[in-house]
Amino acid sequence: MVSKFTVKDFTELIKVGIVNSNTITAFTGMWLAFQLNGISFMQNLDTIFFTIAGSALVVGASGAFNNVIDRDIDGKMERTKNRPTMTGKISGGKALLVAVILLAIGTTMLFMTTWQAGVLGLSGVFLYVVIYSMYAKRKLVSNTVIGSFSGAVPPLIGWFAVDPTFSIMPLMLFLVMFCWQPPHFYAIAIRRAGEYGRAGIPMLPVIKGVARTKISMLIWVALLTILPFFMMELGIVFVVLATILNLGWLALSLYGFKMKDDLKWATWMFIYSLNYMTILFVAMIVLSIFI
Repeated sequence: MVSKFTVKDFTELIKVGIVNSNTITAFTGMWLAFQLNGISFMQNLDTIFFTIAGSALVVGASGAFNNVIDRDIDGKMERTKNRPTMTGKISGGKALLVAVILLAIGTTMLFMTTWQAGVLGLSGVFLYVVIYSMYAKRKLVSNTVIGSFSGAVPPLIGWFAVDPTFSIMPLMLFLVMFCWQPPHFYAIAIRRAGEYGRAGIPMLPVIKGVARTKISMLIWVALLTILPFFMMELGIVFVVLATILNLGWLALSLYGFKMKDDLKWATWMFIYSLNYMTILFVAMIVLSIFI
């Protein structure tokens, strides 16, 4: 059983989808640091490699740690019951070993860029594994918001690996990621409220209901509409595009108070959130070339 450990099992253990999305945001932060500071991209290939690989590995380590921690609840949820740590394809001990190895290698790579990037990488893992997975997820209704701190760290890692000084742009990247996550994950929570309830996870729609969750989602989307106006460095085209995306999401959020089918609306919100983040971050990368 445990010996039939496949590549697919490994990718599920590290949550490869989350690794990919977080690595993209880390790359965006790094790319913008190069572009906006006039630093040569091609002359810093070592920084690029260590940043991307290191970010991917620490995010993967976080996913593996989470799978070890959540073994007592994953079996109660349809979407997690087939994780390799639940089926027995990867034992808890092996999963923990993988997590530690990935964390060690990934952190070392990040520290080979700047110490700030290394510290941010470790901070993101600590926030996700200890603060969120071990405590907030199981005890607090605000678990999604608390978990958003760790999810907003990757673009900071990318930026500070290139430019280890504070400025408005990395702060805005952090806030965009931070504000995006609650409406995205609340959409999932509405669709999976029954599963979360059976697992004893105090998600907002489980504890306070869908109506209260819709209000929270609207507030977070509304906060997103403000942020592009602090990102003028990326040009007016980006600000206009981001504003259009934000207004579209805001309209969909408001429509949720009228729509009768909450599950269908939550699905629309989930799909919109994925497309929103993809378009927004691709636009940052592409449009920054023309600045």
